[in-house]
Amino acid sequence: MRYFLTGASGFLGGVLARRLREDGHDVVALVRRPESASRLAALGIELRAGDITDPESVKAAMRGADGVFHAAAWYKVGQSAMTTGPGAATGGDREKKDAYRVNVEGTRIVLEAMRDLGVPRGAYTSTVAVFGDTKGRVVDETFRTSGPFPSWYAETKWRAHYDVALPMIAAGLPLVIVQPGVIYGIGDHSPMRGVIDAYLRGRLGIVPTAMAASWGHVEDIAAGHRQAMERGRTGESYIVAGPAHTLVEALRIAESITGIAPPRVNIPRAVTDLLASLPFLPESLRGVGASYLGSSDKARRELGFAPRPLREGFAEVLPAHLAELRARPS
Repeated sequence: MRYFLTGASGFLGGVLARRLREDGHDVVALVRRPESASRLAALGIELRAGDITDPESVKAAMRGADGVFHAAAWYKVGQSAMTTGPGAATGGDREKKDAYRVNVEGTRIVLEAMRDLGVPRGAYTSTVAVFGDTKGRVVDETFRTSGPFPSWYAETKWRAHYDVALPMIAAGLPLVIVQPGVIYGIGDHSPMRGVIDAYLRGRLGIVPTAMAASWGHVEDIAAGHRQAMERGRTGESYIVAGPAHTLVEALRIAESITGIAPPRVNIPRAVTDLLASLPFLPESLRGVGASYLGSSDKARRELGFAPRPLREGFAEVLPAHLAELRARPS
């Protein structure tokens, strides 16, 4: 099969591209700077210069594809309220516009190209974050909210999911929607990696007790995408997320592996709920106690999705993160 892939320069997209090549498929990756993607080229991936917000470059690269994986996204979620060291994402109107341009309009452009070119199969990477803060509840694909959303990422991915992808499916687009939760693994550079690194360095100042996620190893999430493409029912959404854990639980698991004690100062839900209700606060404070929890039962039944336990994944990943941190200047 010949697959067109967006997001190959990113964490999940890069693993997905590698695994597709290992499975014997041809892969065409849309990248903004092919000269900076030598790692992909070394895998035998065909690199095409372009951007998902440029319709002509998308169509030119997609032409002749048997399937489309749209995994590219704008992703930035503040975590500065939890750390005592530098780092922190700050917001602004420019970032909000960038999130909308990439996550909403970029998705529209990719899916319209798929429709116009008659590509017979597609998988769009949505997210469990479209459910907003689930308040500790593990929800399934039938759950829906209209907000409020703790981040621009969640809000714009909601719009891409419900205002773009689902209406195009209803109009006949042969698309499957894939919804990961938090993704971790070696090579991760997501905001959650910043939290984990702060913990490993002893710079994680506080832990919100309500903060929770469905933790998926990147190799498992990439496998879930391939399974959705091959076995998923057209028009269906599949949560491909790992087991649900609060951040407190995740750090206890991490301590059992690394011996590094997590912070003992925890912020109760009442405080983080109050912060979330104040719209003038920065995103890094408003979303600090949110939970993004989704059940992968449907994907397990229909796709054969089998995410590993967090302890097993952390046992592989955390020693690698520690070695990387020790090799860097403090």
